[in-house]
Amino acid sequence: MTETADARLKRLGMRSWRRGMKEMDLVLGPFADAHLAGMSEAELAVYDALLAENDQDLMAWILGQGRAPDALAPLLDRIATAAKRRLTPEN
Repeated sequence: MTETADARLKRLGMRSWRRGMKEMDLVLGPFADAHLAGMSEAELAVYDALLAENDQDLMAWILGQGRAPDALAPLLDRIATAAKRRLTPEN
């Protein structure tokens, strides 16, 4: 049976909030809540692939402590920017 678009968004959202590493929950969960519904099919496919990666690798890539795979780098940059905006107090 093929996954519906709604079921896919719910699955990706759930996997974003339940990573196993709390820091990644707090980075990916809010990003998913704010952006998944507006992403294209191609972007969702990349996000799904990103969720298959190890949390420690994801954190290193987001923090700029390692080089992300080329296919994931643009999305990781977008996630890192969103997290910085969300976590930086306004002056």
